[in-house]
Amino acid sequence: MVLLSVAGYLVMQYITGGTGTPGCKVVSKQNARTAYEFTPEQAVNAATITAVGTARGLPERAVTIALATALQESALRNISHGDRDSLGLFQQRPSQGWGTKKQIMDPTYAAGIFYEHLVKVPRYTGLPLTVAAQRVQRSGFPQAYAKHEPDATLLAAALTGRSAATLTCAGRPGATRTEGPEAVRSALARDFGRDALEPAGAVVSGTASTPTPSATVESNGRTLTLPVTDDGGGKGRSLKQRGWQLAHWAVANASDLHIERVSYSGREWTAGNTDSQWRTAGGAGTAQAEKDTAEVVRVVTAQ
Repeated sequence: MVLLSVAGYLVMQYITGGTGTPGCKVVSKQNARTAYEFTPEQAVNAATITAVGTARGLPERAVTIALATALQESALRNISHGDRDSLGLFQQRPSQGWGTKKQIMDPTYAAGIFYEHLVKVPRYTGLPLTVAAQRVQRSGFPQAYAKHEPDATLLAAALTGRSAATLTCAGRPGATRTEGPEAVRSALARDFGRDALEPAGAVVSGTASTPTPSATVESNGRTLTLPVTDDGGGKGRSLKQRGWQLAHWAVANASDLHIERVSYSGREWTAGNTDSQWRTAGGAGTAQAEKDTAEVVRVVTAQ
């Protein structure tokens, strides 16, 4: 009976993406031996925290502080319990004015309210991470945030797109298809806002003005094509960083959204590969091919 209970628990954790097996990995661009392994559940939450930060135009340092804080407070898990009435990714308390229980248990809201408090800290980007986090959290263990800074730094570099092709997940190939590209669209809008799907403004070419391209579902019904356009967020962010942020976000959400393949800038990730690496995409290798594929991120969902 004990074995059956354990087996049932593991099956449920697999279905929800909450298994304790890492499944995802991020490596340093400078040294591949510097790495952090984490679960699909943690990957989804880290990607949401990052997307909310960049959508607000905040710098990578703000994202690093937020990720380190969530790693300490909840291990990047959206938990419904904690000290006294603490809840969620950041262990925020309804009784202390952080929001209702329902709001705090929404990762997008929780990340947003954390950033609202963080940006009120004078010169927070120049403060030690422990000091900046503590000014927001008022924790009884302020030094505990420090041990998470290396891992948070790796995650932030990948999930903001600054460090290309450094985040991978095993994924779950062949998982039962649910809502396909529409589920991906909904999750993108939730984390980044509607501009991720339908960017505002227009691209001017000569004297003619054409609408900025929007996200589209290709004729196979499985592929969502995301245009890489200026998101207006963060000083000094290039279009390529924006593209890699979207690509890494899709990989981080692969298990949750049943994503089978992600391609961008001549590189491709496929669920179920034993090493889960970003490989050279078919037809890539020329400067023109890379230029063409740098204009869109393609996300293929399971059949």
